[in-house]
Amino acid sequence: MSDTSTTTERPVESSGSFAIGGESGVHRLGYGAMQITGDGIWGDPPDRDEAIRVLRRAVELGVDFIDTADSYGPFVSEDLIREALHPYDGVTIATKGGLVRGGPGDWKPVGRAEYLRQCVEMSLRRLGLETIELYQLHRIDSNVPAEEQLGLLKEMQGEGKIRHVGLSEVSVEQIEEARKTVDVASVQNLYNLVNRQSEDVLDYAEREGLGFIPWFPIATGELAEDGGPLDELAAEHDATPSQLALAWLLKRSPNILPIPGTKSVEHLEENLGAATIELSDEAFKRLGEAGESSEG
Repeated sequence: MSDTSTTTERPVESSGSFAIGGESGVHRLGYGAMQITGDGIWGDPPDRDEAIRVLRRAVELGVDFIDTADSYGPFVSEDLIREALHPYDGVTIATKGGLVRGGPGDWKPVGRAEYLRQCVEMSLRRLGLETIELYQLHRIDSNVPAEEQLGLLKEMQGEGKIRHVGLSEVSVEQIEEARKTVDVASVQNLYNLVNRQSEDVLDYAEREGLGFIPWFPIATGELAEDGGPLDELAAEHDATPSQLALAWLLKRSPNILPIPGTKSVEHLEENLGAATIELSDEAFKRLGEAGESSEG
């Protein structure tokens, strides 16, 4: 049990830790910086000052792992992170490249080596870093040989510009193929209580010691409706459904690093409070079965 001061002042410390690539230790409950941009993940946020407050408050609450991408905005999220947090002081900034934006809600993969090099160089400049601790290929571009995309990241790793390489939205087969070219430290796939299509990838990550970063981690579907199983369990734990969804992820595997995102300080504080919730095995099982039922 965490002491009261840690629970109330820096709740994220109760989430445990994970060493990315066996080297870069972070608290498991992080923050995803996609939503601090404008509508459609396009342009500036409606309230720039609030976005800055969210980032700084996350760190105050113990977050030391922040996930972003050059395509969020594009570029807006990285710029805000630097403005709010540089020189970071022990906070690991993970970013991604390989998607281009044509407008709100428009995402297209581009994996040519010369483009990915530019992505890395520009992220280094925007974030004010000499080395990106975790650089993730946002999507594997099916029009470019995978070994060309991953080979470029390995090359830049050799130059000291990337410490660890991660992948996003990949299958077990794609991870295994990628590992023939470069060491893979993490995988970021869609995964939550009600969508477990990447269960096999999570199991693989746990077996192989890879970090698994579930995006869209607090989806609850219909489970949180009045009288539903999540609503009932939330009442029992004096918690919100979103907090329980995050607590379930943290208990599901020691390799999971959830990154709930929000543009509101109030919602941020609520989300990060999930780190202090201790689910019993019975509650964990009930949540899991309810999620499977909802998914099916």
